[in-house]
Amino acid sequence: MPRGQRRRCQILAVAERILLRHGLAETTMQRVAEEAGASKETLYRHFRSKDDLLIEIVLARTAKLRAALDANFESGENTATVLRDLGRNLLQAMGGPEVIPLLRIVVTETVRNPDLGMSLFTAGPDRTHRLLTAHLEAAKRRGTFRGEDPALAASLYIGSVLGNAMLLNLLRPPERPLSAGDIDARVEEAVALFLARYG
Repeated sequence: MPRGQRRRCQILAVAERILLRHGLAETTMQRVAEEAGASKETLYRHFRSKDDLLIEIVLARTAKLRAALDANFESGENTATVLRDLGRNLLQAMGGPEVIPLLRIVVTETVRNPDLGMSLFTAGPDRTHRLLTAHLEAAKRRGTFRGEDPALAASLYIGSVLGNAMLLNLLRPPERPLSAGDIDARVEEAVALFLARYG
């Protein structure tokens, strides 16, 4: 990794740590620069504003999930396997201890800065929906998907996996993270429902 890119990643990691520990109001560019051991000039060379910094934190946080999802959809596996892998990746990603606090900040700040919410939506939920829709459209051409509307089916599957867990976690502290067994049970049920209708 080039030195400049490595420094950028270091600054992002520091900024995310400050953001999750102290909230957005206390996350100033001065504080990020000091804790990252960088000058403000260096910080502003990488990020034009605190809003830009927040958008980059959100995009970096979704990068691992995007890589995992790409591997799911490029695997060439059948739809049931793709759905299982997708469901597990979604639930594991959304259950991370940093994700819910970050989502709360994004939801709050999106009223003031719509670009922030759109950045998260485009990189996360919208991208996942488009990838699954494309997979189901290909399955429909092969005759292995029986529905009329792959985009609707994709939306329903993602919704059945995430259910109301995301909303509850946004509104109150999670009681406990989902265990691997909880995740598997939820995903298997969602896949069974999907295949009963569309398989």
